[in-house]
Amino acid sequence: MKLISILILILTLFISNSYSDNNLEFENWKKTFKAVALKNNISENTFNLVMSDVKFLPKVIEYDRYQPEFYEDTKTYISKRSSDKKVKKGVIFYKDQSELINKVEKKFDVEKELLLALMGIETNFGKYVGKMDILSSLATLSFDQRRSEFFTNELLILLKLIDTNQIDYKSLYGSWAGAFGFFQFMPSTIRNHAIDYNNDNYIDLKNSQDSYASAANYLNKMGWSQKKPCFYKINLNDDISDKYLNVSAKKLKNKKKLRYFKRFIKNNEILDSLDENLKVAIITPDKDIVENANKLSPAYLVFDNYEIILRWNRSLRFALAVCTLKDKIKNEL
Repeated sequence: MKLISILILILTLFISNSYSDNNLEFENWKKTFKAVALKNNISENTFNLVMSDVKFLPKVIEYDRYQPEFYEDTKTYISKRSSDKKVKKGVIFYKDQSELINKVEKKFDVEKELLLALMGIETNFGKYVGKMDILSSLATLSFDQRRSEFFTNELLILLKLIDTNQIDYKSLYGSWAGAFGFFQFMPSTIRNHAIDYNNDNYIDLKNSQDSYASAANYLNKMGWSQKKPCFYKINLNDDISDKYLNVSAKKLKNKKKLRYFKRFIKNNEILDSLDENLKVAIITPDKDIVENANKLSPAYLVFDNYEIILRWNRSLRFALAVCTLKDKIKNEL
């Protein structure tokens, strides 16, 4: 027992010292980052006001290192996010907001089921928008080395939005990764695609009107094509080359016309109604993540619309879950 107590004490001291070291280094980083911000035309007044209370958040690093997209098998991941309970909530939300949703669908040519699915998965229809201090989250991830360049850029964009009075920094509470609002927009997405749909001279992404229209505008600008397919679940033959099996969401490789891949698909009859000249890719999302996963299963044939969702969130499973929930909600409306 005495040995265990000593080990616990040593571990506690180690963790405390690590946090202490990180806090000291983080404060030094803030001084360096200030110079970067000022060079990017952020006013010193804004920087001092906004960044003075920004803190290093150890939890954010933990969340970044362990994400369900990287560990759950595809069936589990999709099932959790497209459950009957989630579908029921989507239908209820639609009935309550049908006038807005139908107008947005018509204006931006993005089907309501997709918007409902994204909102349902991102924030449970606005119920869980996140409670993390976004400025501290982004600063922590900028300070961290794993994806520093990406998060530094997002933090600079957010500071500029605050500096130009487009966002109230006091309202910035959201996800651990710095996403904000009902559809979890990153700062660069807010800058490029968020709109003041209700014309009250303020973009409020925790408001159904602005957030819903902003999400539809974003999808429209990315090229979402209404009524076209997202993915098909397929059964592959053993003779397909590994080079055609995409396991990363960063960029889908070795895309071919549908007619080429049909020879490798056992259940290819489900594709008979599709244009054989469509460029498609094959993904096997469990292959390099789930221990002892079957190399060829699960497998999915994915289309341009699927890649649009990947641009929203670079996760093979996320895009599958969104399109699955979209189809389930459509069946209930």
